[in-house]
Amino acid sequence: MHRTVVLNVVGLTPSLLGDAVPNLTTFAAGGRMRPLATVLPAVTCTVQSSMVTGTLPRTHGAVANGWYFRDLAEIWFWRQSNHLVAGEKIWEAGARRDPAFTCAKLFWWYNMYSSATWSVTPRPLYPADGRKLPDVYSTPIELRDELQAKLGPFPLFTFWGPGTDIGATRWIADCARHVYDTRRPTLTLVYLPHLDYVLQRLGPQDPRLAKDLGEIDAVCGELIEHVRRDGARVIVLSEYGITPVRGAIHLNRALREAGLVALKTELGRDMLDPGASEAFAVADHQLAHVYVRRPERIPEVRRLLADLDGVERVLDADGKRAAGLDHPRSGELVAVSAADRWFSYYFWLDDARAPDYARTVDIHRKPGYDPVELFLDPSLWLPQLRIGWTLAKKAAGFRSLMDVIPLDATLVRGSHGRPTDDPSTGPLVMTSEPDLLPDRPHATDVKDVVLRHVFGPGTA
Repeated sequence: MHRTVVLNVVGLTPSLLGDAVPNLTTFAAGGRMRPLATVLPAVTCTVQSSMVTGTLPRTHGAVANGWYFRDLAEIWFWRQSNHLVAGEKIWEAGARRDPAFTCAKLFWWYNMYSSATWSVTPRPLYPADGRKLPDVYSTPIELRDELQAKLGPFPLFTFWGPGTDIGATRWIADCARHVYDTRRPTLTLVYLPHLDYVLQRLGPQDPRLAKDLGEIDAVCGELIEHVRRDGARVIVLSEYGITPVRGAIHLNRALREAGLVALKTELGRDMLDPGASEAFAVADHQLAHVYVRRPERIPEVRRLLADLDGVERVLDADGKRAAGLDHPRSGELVAVSAADRWFSYYFWLDDARAPDYARTVDIHRKPGYDPVELFLDPSLWLPQLRIGWTLAKKAAGFRSLMDVIPLDATLVRGSHGRPTDDPSTGPLVMTSEPDLLPDRPHATDVKDVVLRHVFGPGTA
């Protein structure tokens, strides 16, 4: 077996290679690089599940980063149990081939209770007093304490939110280096997300992006050099490309105005009531699953969605089947935005009645993905002082809302989910072993490509 390291550099595209990323560009030139065709939706949980299982969403079931759990009548995003993903995973196939095979799965999603040998994933603590404390979960659990003793606490607030910077990605890379050196895994899967968040905040054409490209390139260069010096094979890939966007489409507001979304009032605020709604959308970047209670209303809802400005297409049962999204977790309809638009989860019509979580970083409570969490509200006076005061109150044991996120969807400059029209602005895969990469790889080929790196050509 050949030790293999896979770096998932989220948001990296062929068009971003060049002088700004000398280490990654040199790596591509010394091996082989190809655009990577991807799945719909091109979002983290779906693409990663297709990569590790070699199957489409209809089979593995991760139809988005979140969906409507019909049996609970609740919308849940960013669940972490690996039991949600069906099918044989890369590490299971490797162990079937050779019982000595081991795998370290580091910050790839659905990373709790998997059969990987070692795993580490973000897992904040939520004490009853309302605080959110940085932490990770690991398998075995002792690895968590070992890593945080060596590297310090996981920098959760630079991983996601308005404070996002290279710090969390560097911590993950240092974690990967430590696990690689101390455990010697056959396969190491490393998730490096920094570029993803910057691209959503700035868009792919902003000149300020050069700084962040240089930072992620330095992290990758150090890690590649370290494992290559040890003789490991290296694959660098990405999940999707991020395109410039000029505004959001508020599907739930349109469905509400049509009398299809049900609401309940809680403390003077509007709250979505999906279980009582005739139709509602679970928005995830440039794709939205639309759940329709009664089959006879599906044509009506489809017409309403198709007429909205910025909606490129609406998939019915046949469309979902053609896209590989015909899974029971999918909505009765699936809306896809135009390349320069994205879907918000917003369902209120008056910002004064927005739920309290809307102005906070709260990825689990919101019934849809919210990239506006990457921004501080520009209308706040001295926002850092406000944040410090709120943290001080929390530290003193008082419950306090960290309501510093704006409700302005126009701030977002980049999005993904709809596979890009131009392969140069979409995801890529490159390798140190040119003969092991097919000419036209697809996300569902990644599992076999990785196994060929470990075991040699002809391996399945």
